[in-house]
Amino acid sequence: MLAIEKVAFLLLVVCLIAMAARRLKLPYTVGLVASGALLSLTGLLSGVSLTKELIFSALLPPLIFEAAFYIPWKELRADLKPILLLATVGVLLAMGLTAAGMHFLAGWPWQAALVFGTLIAATDPVSVIATFKEARVHGRLRLLVEAESLFNDGTAAVVFGVVLAWATSGNLAAGQIGLDLLREVGGGCLIGLLVAGLVLWIAGKTDDHLVEIALTVVAAYGSFLLAQHFHCSGVLATLCCGLLLGNVGSLSLGSLSDAGRDAVGSFWEFAAFSVNSIIFLLIGAQEHGLLGQLVRYDIPILIAIVVVTLGRGVTVYPLCGLLSRSKQAICLPHQHTLFWGGLRGALALALVLGLPDDLPLRQELLATTFGVVVFSVVVQGLTFLPLLKRLKLLG
Repeated sequence: MLAIEKVAFLLLVVCLIAMAARRLKLPYTVGLVASGALLSLTGLLSGVSLTKELIFSALLPPLIFEAAFYIPWKELRADLKPILLLATVGVLLAMGLTAAGMHFLAGWPWQAALVFGTLIAATDPVSVIATFKEARVHGRLRLLVEAESLFNDGTAAVVFGVVLAWATSGNLAAGQIGLDLLREVGGGCLIGLLVAGLVLWIAGKTDDHLVEIALTVVAAYGSFLLAQHFHCSGVLATLCCGLLLGNVGSLSLGSLSDAGRDAVGSFWEFAAFSVNSIIFLLIGAQEHGLLGQLVRYDIPILIAIVVVTLGRGVTVYPLCGLLSRSKQAICLPHQHTLFWGGLRGALALALVLGLPDDLPLRQELLATTFGVVVFSVVVQGLTFLPLLKRLKLLG
């Protein structure tokens, strides 16, 4: 875990980079990754690195909670069909296409190819939400991209557990797969809703905004860690918890006060900015540490970038085409944004860092995943705002 003095130093760096990025009109996420790589050369980030435990236990829960907290249920329900279609069928298609590409083009065995396909297929809410906040995109487009990234995060994490169990054991019964999926999805959602209900009930007993802020922190981390403890999906638990807390504030059965909602909003805006920024700094630092591996596995990385990008495109456009004559039809400029805005980031890194040491091609999987993430954050991040301007989607 990060020591407090390291956190303070990282936050200072984040503030300076954010200010410089605004003046230079560059994506601050790209500046953070580059700065992380440069700082690692100086030794200032020695002893600080990304681990699965750091991402899952400290960094991911608040980001998922904050994003879900601000998704309006009424608007989400109106676009639930395309969001769920992309977050389920779309993710499964992307997984299959990516795995097939790595097997046939890179020569990976099916076990390694499928593990990579599952951990890299989902767009990452950490990267997507940071980019959209920076671009100040609002309305239906932001809802579609952010909600889809949150839901497909849950899909990928659930399927990844099943695929990894098969890859390490070589045998998995169909009945066991069904039970695992039911436990992960159903258990995660149930735990998230129960934690949110408990927090709302307690919050209804006080009008102290500081207590209400503390309760939302307990909800964000408690739902995630409790679900993980019972081998359920922590992502889905925190997603459901954030959705309920963010949309049930007006109910008489336990709710946040008006002052509490304002205070909670300010707190979580700061928390999301801080955690998000630390993630991107550490991605840059980790990339520098893996430079030798990235050079060594340059061909698989290039193949992976191509197949992951194509997999996203082959997923988005046909599935959106199925909705072209429905009320939830997605216009072509929004489809382009869904395609190119499908960034990869913290979730993929957390999953690959947690792979067993004895898994075949583990080092190659690690280097390839980091290579795809850096391409996503830097190349797609730098070109995303120009794309939005060209498509006339910026207000």
